[in-house]
Amino acid sequence: MQGNRNRTVNIRAGRIGKLGLCLPAALFGLAACTEPVPVDPYSTDAGFLTKVPEQVVTLAAPYQSLEAVRINPADGCYWYRHKGPVETTMLPLRTAGGNPICTAAGAKPS
Repeated sequence: MQGNRNRTVNIRAGRIGKLGLCLPAALFGLAACTEPVPVDPYSTDAGFLTKVPEQVVTLAAPYQSLEAVRINPADGCYWYRHKGPVETTMLPLRTAGGNPICTAAGAKPS
């Protein structure tokens, strides 16, 4: 009787083993159906200024990168690409005093 019980356990373990192999393969196959996510969404240079105006360079705080700068059409201010340790994001370009640097069209009347 004991031998019969061991055989039943072994058969069930074999079925679980096959299922254990099929499930990851199915998930991997489904993952291939998704659209790949770009590594750096800002890697295209569309919208970035080829040359930052000298006045903006003079006003900008020294800790900001001026390699990729563009004007945000929503507010008319300059934004720069900040590459942090975890993510790359666009941040408003600021003066050493912390004020945003904007174009005349983006300046708000006081």
